[in-house]
Amino acid sequence: MLTQIRPADSKGQIRGNILITAQYMFFTPLPEVNVLQHMKYVKDHLQMDYKLEQPLTETRIAGRSFDFLAYWAPVAQLHWYVVATQIRCHTVEIVLSSRDTKLLENLVLDLNKMILPAEAGLTAGMGGGDMPVCIKDFAGGANVMARVDPVFTESKFNPVPVRIIIDRKGKVKHIHFLSAFPDQAKAISDALSHWKFKSYVRDGVPVGVETGIMFGRAARPIGAQSGGASIE
Repeated sequence: MLTQIRPADSKGQIRGNILITAQYMFFTPLPEVNVLQHMKYVKDHLQMDYKLEQPLTETRIAGRSFDFLAYWAPVAQLHWYVVATQIRCHTVEIVLSSRDTKLLENLVLDLNKMILPAEAGLTAGMGGGDMPVCIKDFAGGANVMARVDPVFTESKFNPVPVRIIIDRKGKVKHIHFLSAFPDQAKAISDALSHWKFKSYVRDGVPVGVETGIMFGRAARPIGAQSGGASIE
């Protein structure tokens, strides 16, 4: 969660809620690889007492492409408007909720005042120039040409999600730990320095790749029989 905002009237009465979240797509437990699949999953898995109010459609907010849908709970008389876009390798979702649909419509219009990075959109993460391509589960299978497993000094049972950027020649040039103990970070960094990947080629030209790999025990994706790229 990035932030939560609660719009209020002149008397201080809370009239709604705005929740803004960003999910790094490489480690989401949902079976998705982009924002389009994420929003389709949300639409197809509403709770039994929720009803779709407005279908999933593409819209433009602040000059960028977003997916939009609306649903509501008839018993509670509560409405949710959901908009989502992709910024680099993150699904950014804004969930607006209220009993007042007019307020929700105005709040969506107010989102046009946001300033978003140029790469924001439904097709973000496609790379270009010096920007790597976002590819979920790239660090596994036939893409790995050489690898060295990390040697841990003691056993721990926490998952260690690692974001890596692979250069055009297939070498790991950047490592970012989302969560790790210092000894785990050192062991994994030492190991990854020896990894070699198959170059990712697009339109006949090798390009960099940003992906994620889970060391330790990875959470099993929802609806899947086994996890993605993970090393125990």
